Amino acid sequence: MTRTGRPMIIAGCSRRKMATATPVSALELYQGGCIPALRTYITARPSLRTRVWIISAAHGLVHADTPLMPYDQRMDTRRAISLRPQVDQALRLACERDGTPRQVLVLAEPVYLLALAGLSSMPGGCRAHLIPAPAAGWAEALAILDTWSML
Repeated sequence: MTRTGRPMIIAGCSRRKMATATPVSALELYQGGCIPALRTYITARPSLRTRVWIISAAHGLVHADTPLMPYDQRMDTRRAISLRPQVDQALRLACERDGTPRQVLVLAEPVYLLALAGLSSMPGGCRAHLIPAPAAGWAEALAILDTWSML
């Protein structure tokens, strides 16, 4: 039997990154897209931070607290497909550790879904909400987040 966990948020990385000479958390590194709004939102909800992941063109699926350095790697079809094994493994490990999320909010452009194809085969049939234009769709994301009882 599959253990059900709390909801999960997966946000796409952004081209704009913090200029830093030392590693910073993934959530702090990215400065574009929906990341600044997400960062602000979870500041008031620290327990939610443990459920935030970022799909990175350079690193695959990383937890919000993973230390990263700035890089220059764009997500394209070939890169997204090549990241599938790493992303699938990260999803599997997260589910083993935290339980399969009952809902997943994906704030990422469509090309990122190629890397996230494993979401559709997660045990337990979690419900996925896709916001394909994360910066413009923040109000829609906020409406979903506000319905989650864990907040």
